[in-house]
Amino acid sequence: MSALHCSGPSGGTLRRCVLATAGAVAIHLSAPAGTAAQGGGYAPDLYYRLVGVGEVAVAPDGSHVAFTVTTVVEDENRRHREVWLQPLAGGRPTGDAFPVTSSNEESSGPRWSPDGSLLAFSSSRGDDPNPVWFLRVRGAGGEAFHIEGVEGPPVWSPDGTLIAYVKAPDPGAPGGGGDDVGSREGWIAPDAVTRTLDASRFDGRVITSTRYKRDGRLALQPHYLSRAKRQLMVVDAAGGEPQQLTQLSFNAGAPVWSRDGSVILFTGDEREDDELDSENSGDIWAVDAQGGTVRRLTTNPGTESAPAVSPDGRYVAFLSTPARGGQTDLLVAEIGSDGHFRGSSVNLTGDWDLRPGAPTWTGDGTGVYFSAGIGGDSHLFHAAPGGLPSQVTSGARRLSSFSFSASGDVMAFTGTDAVTPGELYVGPADGSSEQKVTRFNDGWLSGVDLMPAERLTWTAEDGTEIEGWVVKPVGFRSGGSYPMVLKIHGGPHSAYGNTFFPTFHVLSAAGFFVLYTNPRGSSGYGHDFQYATRGQWGIVDREDYLAGVEAALVAYPEIDANRLGVSGGSYGGFMTNWLTATTELFSAAVTSRSITNWESWWGTSDAQRLTEYEFYGPPWEQRDLYRRLSPISYVENVTAPTLIIHSENDYRTPIGDGEQWFMSLKKLDVPVEMVRYPRSSHGLSRTGEPWLLVDRLERMRSWFVHFLIDNPPRSRAATGAGRG
Repeated sequence: MSALHCSGPSGGTLRRCVLATAGAVAIHLSAPAGTAAQGGGYAPDLYYRLVGVGEVAVAPDGSHVAFTVTTVVEDENRRHREVWLQPLAGGRPTGDAFPVTSSNEESSGPRWSPDGSLLAFSSSRGDDPNPVWFLRVRGAGGEAFHIEGVEGPPVWSPDGTLIAYVKAPDPGAPGGGGDDVGSREGWIAPDAVTRTLDASRFDGRVITSTRYKRDGRLALQPHYLSRAKRQLMVVDAAGGEPQQLTQLSFNAGAPVWSRDGSVILFTGDEREDDELDSENSGDIWAVDAQGGTVRRLTTNPGTESAPAVSPDGRYVAFLSTPARGGQTDLLVAEIGSDGHFRGSSVNLTGDWDLRPGAPTWTGDGTGVYFSAGIGGDSHLFHAAPGGLPSQVTSGARRLSSFSFSASGDVMAFTGTDAVTPGELYVGPADGSSEQKVTRFNDGWLSGVDLMPAERLTWTAEDGTEIEGWVVKPVGFRSGGSYPMVLKIHGGPHSAYGNTFFPTFHVLSAAGFFVLYTNPRGSSGYGHDFQYATRGQWGIVDREDYLAGVEAALVAYPEIDANRLGVSGGSYGGFMTNWLTATTELFSAAVTSRSITNWESWWGTSDAQRLTEYEFYGPPWEQRDLYRRLSPISYVENVTAPTLIIHSENDYRTPIGDGEQWFMSLKKLDVPVEMVRYPRSSHGLSRTGEPWLLVDRLERMRSWFVHFLIDNPPRSRAATGAGRG
């Protein structure tokens, strides 16, 4: 068994059990071979030194905070994740944080028992089929162990005597499905009309479901009818035979106990297998902890999610989104002893225009906490009946993964800003003070020059204020002349902001100004702002991008207007293609995982509902709009040398769109290169193989250096390679 060996009396037991591995951990977190601390800006291979912090979980008694630490193992081209602990005293760190899971295994998902004596985590180890492990944090130590019957992330009853979890039944169990063709389970659709002559020989696929591929999973997916649904299970906390409480035709998720432990609430969508369902149809359900009839607590239309029961057990807070593109609100309902809602729900965010995250009750039960994006930041908010939500934390930064002690006195979270990767912070829940706990990235960053992000705003024609940021080149000198790259985010309903972006710092170190913006269509600025681009992708936000470039040219006269580049991924890749096809402003482009043809994208992506909503229907209902908003309709206007980056297994924006752009630019004699990354999905730039991710950074840097610094537009004009 892969685990830590611990022994000795209570107190410092768990701490002592990991000190034997501290040397190995220290080596693991040191600089990769061949990469030394250096002066100058951020180089692509410094990505290997980035350490990520996430999945924060404060112990109920506030004595510890558990969190995950992710590092890059460069030599093995992979990431490694461990669970760490930070001891606390009086809500403040005491001593250093230390790992509590094996340095030889991948571990994540820390969860605490109600009394804080056990820490659960997920870790797939060898041939062991059960990924759920437990560690004793108090008393005598020992190896990580299983609790018999617990085979999913545990959710303890309030008194700690029972554990609930969701899991698909084992094959052969009632409703568990089976595996008739070994490793090719689900390759032949169970509802296929055509007959397979010999399933043992046939290694193709028979597809009847639109969900045969899912981005982020390189292999094609088995038919959904061949896989059992996740059901709600309950087992004694000391271990035993689990009881299956549900026999659902849909997946159960997010179990939550009533305060007296008699009822379990959970989420589920009974229409999840209806591939023609375009409505939000998820609900909150309930079932008695001893089994019985499953009861629906919410009604459609709309999706309700993230239920949280108040400390006194009288109320449940949850999120509600009436329809795609609708305003998400935070509601509170009174809950009866049988789990049914009583009376009408109270809307805590009805007059608030931002999008709330999952709720957590305050220790005294008088209100709820939740996180939300606000402009380029993300912070903690508090809401209670009778008033507008109030912002708890502040600053030009993005905070996430908030966790609280049972009393609500202790809070922990991760925080990042434009020049600081995410680290762990601890403080009181009222946000009055906080302390940075981890400094995994401070050492190597001390030898790197990073330019801060400077906020820039401008006004659209309709009077809307648009927000952006400018990063100056490393070594910037007033009065000099520098190229600039406009960076465009994906989504379109996501947002840039005050967080650490390696790409921006790589370009800054190479001598570029970097402008990144949140045009209309971005999240964090209100519902109307977010959906202002509906039916007008590339039109409304084009105005905002071009006005932003003009604002940057005015604010920073050192930017050379003749040496402008543009780059983005996903929707940002679409917008990069769109801008180079509809303007002559940019002299070089890098387009990643992009869309060029909305009709072909719709037919090959795993996310058709996006444009069905945003374009008011599928292509045969809005053929003119799909074609009018496709960059391929204007590709003959492109003159900017373009680097196309795409992943072979990108099922969100399939590689065919990149191929269409490459073929068109090649035939038009526009300088173009296409890089196809193997074993990669849509998330290459964030979660792809480290070697490929770093290679991508260098290709982007070298492309812009070649066309905007080494061979600027005027030089290329003389050779006929580009426009003048």
